[in-house]
Amino acid sequence: MDLDLTEDQESIRDVFADFFSSETGPEQAREAEPLGFDSRAWDRLLETGAPGMGVAESSGGGGANLADLAVVVEEAGAHIAALPLVDHMVTTRLLARVGACDDDVLAGTTIVGLAIRPPQDGTARTVPSGAVARQVVALDGDALVLVDSDPGAHLQNHGCLPLAHRPLAGATVLAKGPDAAAAYHLALDEWRTLTASTLVGITRTALDLGVDYARERRQFGRPIGSFQAIQHLLADLPGLLDGARLLTAKAAWAGDRAVAGQTGVADIGDNEITDFATLACMALVSAGEAATTATDRSLHVHGGYGFSEEYDIQLYFRRARALTVVLDDPARECRRLADMLLTGHATGATA
Repeated sequence: MDLDLTEDQESIRDVFADFFSSETGPEQAREAEPLGFDSRAWDRLLETGAPGMGVAESSGGGGANLADLAVVVEEAGAHIAALPLVDHMVTTRLLARVGACDDDVLAGTTIVGLAIRPPQDGTARTVPSGAVARQVVALDGDALVLVDSDPGAHLQNHGCLPLAHRPLAGATVLAKGPDAAAAYHLALDEWRTLTASTLVGITRTALDLGVDYARERRQFGRPIGSFQAIQHLLADLPGLLDGARLLTAKAAWAGDRAVAGQTGVADIGDNEITDFATLACMALVSAGEAATTATDRSLHVHGGYGFSEEYDIQLYFRRARALTVVLDDPARECRRLADMLLTGHATGATA
């Protein structure tokens, strides 16, 4: 197992780092609030082919694997891009697997999203991109269904994500049975992995913002970063960042193996964990903890300024917390992980 970036992935990183640096960022994120969707940046993103790059070339996509996509969305997270990129990438891959991905979806002119929670009373609730996606895919019982309708009414939220409930009335059944459920759960684990990578990007920038402020802000005649109390806030963040990035990379590696039909194991006795579902859950928990910790510490380094809208750290602080709870309470996700590790199967609403 080699989790270092390949030469191609380094090129992908550089290309999208340049793109998100020039087209997105804190200023654009502010302008996109409260909906959390930058339509101008999305239109520019279509020119890169990113929306459909995770679909096989034989199906008209770019042929990128999950590890490639993780590189892209880390840069999106680092630049606080107000784009439904993770949801669209994951859902296009799911639609392609069941033979229902059309050219507009591949191009990104039709935005698609994934219902990451089981429907309740005929409604997919709190769909991450439900306020901007034209089409939403959900698992209703053992049926994989697609609803094509106007985006739902935006649910106001502190993180300014484009959340919305989406009624499933009139939905088209794409597939039914165990294979349909397996395809959905694979997509949900891909969502976990790419959301974790987004959180890694948020962690990275939060650390940079805290360090930069500690260098620039002076008090008592010297930079505040020279004081041990400030140093202690930041000292362990690089370790959290590296750990979350490594675990997310391993989850993406396992995801690509799963797509290729290779099964993994989750043996905590021998410390051998290659099962995709387990690693995806671990990555989301780890990256969520890293991002919330890094944004919290960085915000405290900023002092009272950290809570003011003029400073960028509050954008990352709010986004990190929103992404860690949109699927489920992190404590329940941890219990789900423990169940997988100790019993070999998952329980709960998001299993």
